[in-house]
Amino acid sequence: MPVDENATRAALAQIARDGSDLNRPLSMDFFVSVPDLATGKAVASRTRELGFSTDVEQDSETGDWTCYCTKVIVPTYEAVAAIESTLDELASDMGGFADGFGTFGNSDSAGD
Repeated sequence: MPVDENATRAALAQIARDGSDLNRPLSMDFFVSVPDLATGKAVASRTRELGFSTDVEQDSETGDWTCYCTKVIVPTYEAVAAIESTLDELASDMGGFADGFGTFGNSDSAGD
């Protein structure tokens, strides 16, 4: 799936409104939807080669599989969009796709 520029910009704006400084590094989790565990493990292997920490989990309610790809970055729009595009391209030949991102932020009160 192509990166949705408006959704990415809106999500980054919300992270800033929540108190994070987008000019400072923070840990971001990028979500890659995958069809099954084997595909999730293959995506995880590929993304670890790109410097991501990974985890593959199945949602207990929906049964959907997600590969979580985590990396510390300065979250500029350009950096986030490039990662989303890279992850989408990496997973697409295996039936997966980039499916957003999240963070606990970097504000002093994050996690309180």
